[in-house]
Amino acid sequence: MVVQVEEVPLKDLIPYARNSRTHSESQVSQIAGSIQEFGWTNPVLIDGEGVIIAGHGRVLAAQRLKMETVPCIRLTHLTDAQKRAYMIADNRLALNAGWDEAMLANELSDLRADEFDLGLLGFDADELARLLAFEMGGDGEGSGNGDGSSPYTNKITAPIYEPKGEKPPIRDLSDKTKTNELCSEIETAELPEEVRGFLLTAAQRHTVFNFRNIAEFYCHASADVQHLMERSGLIIIDMDKAIANGFVHLSERLGAICDLQSSEFEDA
Repeated sequence: MVVQVEEVPLKDLIPYARNSRTHSESQVSQIAGSIQEFGWTNPVLIDGEGVIIAGHGRVLAAQRLKMETVPCIRLTHLTDAQKRAYMIADNRLALNAGWDEAMLANELSDLRADEFDLGLLGFDADELARLLAFEMGGDGEGSGNGDGSSPYTNKITAPIYEPKGEKPPIRDLSDKTKTNELCSEIETAELPEEVRGFLLTAAQRHTVFNFRNIAEFYCHASADVQHLMERSGLIIIDMDKAIANGFVHLSERLGAICDLQSSEFEDA
C-alpha cells in the first residue's frame, strides 16, 4: 500500500459522530502549543469521504490556530468495522505503554538545563516536580517524614550565592525573543485596547530567564536591588519569606528542587 500525505482543507474534515475519545480545552491548548513548537508531525487519518479516523484533537488544535489546511492520509482500504475499531485501538494502544522514569527524569533534567519549556511536553506541574525530584535521588512520593505520614518537609535550604565571575550585563539575564515576536504580532493586530493590553501582559510569560546569570548578577548587586530580586522571586534567600510570598510550597516534591545549586535553581 502506497501512503500519500495530502493537504486537506479543515472545512472538508468531518468529525466522527460516535468518537469516544474526549479532548479538554487544556489538552487542545497543549496540542496547539506542540504544533507551534515542533510543526505538524503526525498527519490526520481520514476515510475516503473525509471522516476523521484518528486526529480529532489535532484538528481541534488546528482550528484554534486558524489553520486552513492540515496534512492527512486517506485510509481507503479499511472496512467500516475496521475504521471504527481503529479509532479505539489508536488511542488505547498508546495508553498501554509505560515510562522508564529514571530515563525520563534524566531527559527532563537535561531539557531544563537547555532552557526548553517543559510545559510543552504534556506533564502537569506536579508530575514534573515529582520526576525532577526523582532524578535528584528522591523517591518522588512526597513523604516528608519518610514514613508516609505527612506530605510536607522542612528539608528546604536556600542556595548559597557567592560570586563566581564578572557581573553579567542585564541583556544576558533573560531572552525575550519569543516575547518580542508575540508583542509585535499583537501590536499590529486589530484589537480593542483592553484586549491588546491584556495580551501584551500575557506575552511576558514567554520570557526565558537565565537563572545562572541572574544568581551571578545578584551577587554583585546593591542591597536594594538584591531585596527587589528576592521580592520578585528571582532569588531565594529567606525560605520563610519565599513561602509567604507564594514562590515556594513546602512539599517534598518541590523541596528537592529547592535543594539545587543556584546555577540550576528555577522558581517552580
